[in-house]
Amino acid sequence: MASPALLNSLIALTFIAAALLAIVPVPEWALYYRPEWVALVLVYWVINHPERVGVGVAWLVGIMVDALTGSLFGLHALGLALVAYLTLRLRLRLRLYTVLQQASVLLVIIGLQLLLLQWLQILFDLPRGASMIYLAPAMSSALLWPLAWLLLGGLSRSLDLNR
Repeated sequence: MASPALLNSLIALTFIAAALLAIVPVPEWALYYRPEWVALVLVYWVINHPERVGVGVAWLVGIMVDALTGSLFGLHALGLALVAYLTLRLRLRLRLYTVLQQASVLLVIIGLQLLLLQWLQILFDLPRGASMIYLAPAMSSALLWPLAWLLLGGLSRSLDLNR
């Protein structure tokens, strides 16, 4: 088993990589379909290491995302805290599901996160996406979940981080 310091470093690096993927420039048409990279990484770590990653870490990572994206302070923090809370509540079930079943649950969880963000943007009269297109990242995130699960799981196994 690898050291706790190595695990903490890997968790931090994956969150930084996900946050950078969240701000990488993409064509305007692809903006609506950009996956919720940070939420995917958060869900993986909450499922596999809930003693290290929970609602508090989600809040801090959300503050980092707010700073990187220039959004309302606490907006993503609240959304990611919701994702972490729901994942923690469903964690034991999610571990029993196949990766495709997990992806369908993630579709709902990330959809709820995006719904909360949209509602807060309306509440604070912030610019937002038109119509229901704001839910598209939930679909692209669910479609990419098997790949994220494989990559993060492979990284964990190669460093002998699984319990």
